Amino acid sequence: MTGTVSRLTWDIPGDLHQLFGFHFMVNAFRAGTVVAIVAGAVGWFMVLRRASFVGHTLAVVSFPGAAGAIWLGISVTAGYFAASIAAALVIAMVPPSRTGGSTSGEAAVIGTVQAFALACGVLFVSLYSGILDSVTGLLFGTFLGISDQQVVTLLIVGAAVLVALAAMARPLFFASVDPDVASARRVPVRLLSTLYLVLLGCTAAEVSQITGALLVFALLVMPAAAAQQVTARPGWSFLLTITLALAVTWLALGAAYFFTYPVGFYVTSFGFGAYALAAAGRAIGGWTGSRASADMTPLVAVDG
Repeated sequence: MTGTVSRLTWDIPGDLHQLFGFHFMVNAFRAGTVVAIVAGAVGWFMVLRRASFVGHTLAVVSFPGAAGAIWLGISVTAGYFAASIAAALVIAMVPPSRTGGSTSGEAAVIGTVQAFALACGVLFVSLYSGILDSVTGLLFGTFLGISDQQVVTLLIVGAAVLVALAAMARPLFFASVDPDVASARRVPVRLLSTLYLVLLGCTAAEVSQITGALLVFALLVMPAAAAQQVTARPGWSFLLTITLALAVTWLALGAAYFFTYPVGFYVTSFGFGAYALAAAGRAIGGWTGSRASADMTPLVAVDG
């Protein structure tokens, strides 16, 4: 809609002035900043724990939550959070794998929840008596209509998620890297897993309101996956994840304002670009390093 009116030029200050000249765009960047920080922090642990399938499922579940809320005439934000948290608690009841990955039974339950959630979403859209123009926004994201109240809600929930994540970060990291040793040292691995799933559900509900239900996964996994391609150091990887999430979100909001495509498409595209560059850089660096080692081998042998 805005892409037919606004034009991107080489006048960067003028473009920024135009971009932030509307209150709905200011709210979009406020909400996007909160969402990016929370998604980066929680997504980093999601990739570390190899729980990407769970994160995708919780993202998909947010769609029937929002559609059901519209059908019932209640807050869409409440629908996002209620559905995602409820699904997180259901998944938390599945016995975890002792190897850190997903068992076939666990994956079957998670896949069942995802399929049932999508079916419910289609049902709620069909039952809605009015014209549901926002289906595309629910699925693929929109920056239009983000209210001041939504920004405040996202900020409060995001702050609560970050505080809870910070409080459990050290034992959660231990339990994610080596659950068996952590359990032997009396770390409450199952409780930490349940609490983390609830935080992941809250994050999926938050991100859905920017990227749409089907593309939440992009902001949760791509910055973290790219950062972990760049460095194996946990602290630097964590900070880089949040930095990339912010950059991807800000660029996506700007692109969605000046062009006509959904913001979720740009989030996914920029996130994929960041991951592709990180993976290519790592591959080239590894190839160059191995070539340099091979070239130095005869010299070392001669010197010896």
